[in-house]
Amino acid sequence: MHSVHLSSRLPLSSMKTKKKFVNVEPISEKARFRFITEMNYFHACEVKEEKDDMYFVCSLNKQYYMWLPKKGNEHWKVVK
Repeated sequence: MHSVHLSSRLPLSSMKTKKKFVNVEPISEKARFRFITEMNYFHACEVKEEKDDMYFVCSLNKQYYMWLPKKGNEHWKVVK
């Protein structure tokens, strides 16, 4: 008789992964405009994809998506 772990019986769709978030701060006028009009002043963004030096994030209201260097850029500062 062998043991079967409960997790091996669950379909992958029922397994939950923890969402990752980063906070951003607008630096440029263009970013401030998007922060106000498209992001509803929310600093938190959900990380949809992560690469070595980049995040692909979306605003909490799902209205704004962007690729952002982990160190920020001339438009956005990544706040820890």
